[in-house]
Amino acid sequence: MEAVEKAIVRRARLRIGLLVGLTIGGLLLLAGGISYAVLVRGQEAQIQRELAWGTEHGTIAGPPACSWIFRYDGATVLTGANPPPPGFPLHDTLATVAANRTTEITTVARNGTTYHVRTEARGDTVVQAVFDARFQLSDRRHLLLAFSLAAVAGLLAAVLTGVLVGRRAVAPLAEALTRQRRFVADASHELRTPIAQVHTRAQLIARRARNDGAATNLDDLERLIGTTRRLGEIVDDLLLSARLAAAPADREPDPPVDLTALIGTTVAAEGDRAAERQVTLVLDVPGDPLPVPGVESALRRVVGELLANALAHTPAGGRITVTLRAVDNAAEFVIADTGKGFDQADARRIFDRFHRGAGAGDRRFGLGLALLQEVVTSHHGTIEAEGHPGRGARFTVRLPTAGSSATTGRAARIRNLRMWQLGAGT
Repeated sequence: MEAVEKAIVRRARLRIGLLVGLTIGGLLLLAGGISYAVLVRGQEAQIQRELAWGTEHGTIAGPPACSWIFRYDGATVLTGANPPPPGFPLHDTLATVAANRTTEITTVARNGTTYHVRTEARGDTVVQAVFDARFQLSDRRHLLLAFSLAAVAGLLAAVLTGVLVGRRAVAPLAEALTRQRRFVADASHELRTPIAQVHTRAQLIARRARNDGAATNLDDLERLIGTTRRLGEIVDDLLLSARLAAAPADREPDPPVDLTALIGTTVAAEGDRAAERQVTLVLDVPGDPLPVPGVESALRRVVGELLANALAHTPAGGRITVTLRAVDNAAEFVIADTGKGFDQADARRIFDRFHRGAGAGDRRFGLGLALLQEVVTSHHGTIEAEGHPGRGARFTVRLPTAGSSATTGRAARIRNLRMWQLGAGT
């Protein structure tokens, strides 16, 4: 779906941009954190050196308004000409150092700033040096602000750069997807005509051989017809897949599809083939209509393919049961057979394109079931497979019914399937 692919490409570009931006932003924050830690450590070391010098020489080289020296002789405290800030000196610390003759270093948060205090005994006196770190704190705030602004600016620039880089990195992928889809559509269109011509000619030759009574090469012709039929089915599947991916999104969704009637007519159409293969076909549907939002031709393809798959792998005397019922806000239909079955380990992988399970032989899982899963998913439904070797297979499809909450926002996905009505057969 073109719109979905564009959304995926946009998300990829955004993710790349965010990753680049977060990486660069993280590096800026790391550099800022390291710089801040180095600054703080350097300031703390410088302050302690100033305090040690002050207690030893009685003066501090810092600004006079940010440093004070106090002397205590056991009775009085001498202060310098510079008036001390409120709360200083620390008399309890002076008394403690005078009694213990030790050195105490402390930090006091007061008056909207931080003071670093060193008190030590010097001869018969005690000296207390106080340093106001308001200018150092201001430098730290300015550094944090500068790094924060730089980180934000760098993050924005990195995101924009990442988006541009992501656009260039993802552009080849988007172009490759577009070219691949166009190639599949063009190749399918080109192959359909010659394959149809070969199939028609083989049918004509086989008919003439029957009419002329020359049946020598009739078996080979029948095999040729079967081969061309399978080639046509593969080409049709490729074309439908390409149309599903490139369908326009400007069409209105179809009216609800009555699953009861659709399944009934599809099963009735396969009645003769089931009788020819001696396979019992059982249908169990409700008596009332069971509408689901969707495209009738696409849903008919789902039922028809699952039923054809069951007929192809159910031997004579086997049984195929088709059941439809309403479960909560969903319609659930089940196609179960008593055929060859498959290994449960392949239950998920059988919806991969061209997948073949171990011992699958001629069983064709590939593109058909992969397309069915695309259709069911586009209808906001689910499809599950359950099988056991030699004991049959069971496919369960659940689709939201008309008016259920699960159908909200599904109009665009349903519009992507309407193109099937223009050229896709059931």
